Amino acid sequence: QVQLVESGGGLVQAGGSLRLSCAASESIFSFYVMGWYRQAPGKQRELVAQILRDGSTNYADSVKGRFTISRDHAESAVYLQMNSLKPEDTAVYYCHAAKYGSVYWGQGTQVTVSS
Repeated sequence: QVQLVESGGGLVQAGGSLRLSCAASESIFSFYVMGWYRQAPGKQRELVAQILRDGSTNYADSVKGRFTISRDHAESAVYLQMNSLKPEDTAVYYCHAAKYGSVYWGQGTQVTVSS
């Protein structure tokens, strides 16, 4: 069973930065996509950023230019560097990975941005 373990969330002031990490229990080569979603209270879970096997990336319009997704094959990890954080970025952030026929989620990490 694939496990995804997030870390790096916390409380930060507006304008600050955080780096989220997602460690996978197997080689990330096995996933055709990995990414980050977030869910704020009372809202639906939404895509933040994703990276495909070929290295191409996609971002939500709300985070373009502020967030950067990256990966490290040797560490079997995906990262989300979040800069210029805003209070509206407050949410639980979930790591996501998919193979053909299977989807995996981490347990989530809370990010709180104070104004």
